[in-house]
Amino acid sequence: MALINCPECSSQVSDTALDCPSCGTSLNKLKRSFMGNVFKWLFILFNIFMLVASFKACGGVSEVYSSSQNEYEQAGAAIGSTIGMGLILTLWVFVDIILGLFVLFTRPKR
Repeated sequence: MALINCPECSSQVSDTALDCPSCGTSLNKLKRSFMGNVFKWLFILFNIFMLVASFKACGGVSEVYSSSQNEYEQAGAAIGSTIGMGLILTLWVFVDIILGLFVLFTRPKR
C-alpha cells in the first residue's frame, strides 16, 4: 500500500482508496467482475434479439393476414398472432426480470 497525492487537494491518500477522505474526489473506478460483464451483455443482447424477433413476427403475421382467402382465415391469423405476441412478450418480461436480477447482483460494490 503506497501513498499518492490527491489530484484535487494534494493530500496524501492510499493508492487503494476509492475516494479522497479530504475532498471526496473519486480516485479509482469500480469494475465489474467477469461474470458481471457476461450478465450485462447477455441482458443487452437478449433485449436486442427480442426486439428483432417481435418485428419479424409482426411482419410474418401481416403477410399471412394479407394472403388469407376469407374473413375466417383473417380472424384465425389475428387470434393466432395475438396469442403468439402475448407469449413472446411474456417470455421477454420473464427472462428480463431474471437477467436483470443477475445484472443487479453482480454490479460492482464499494
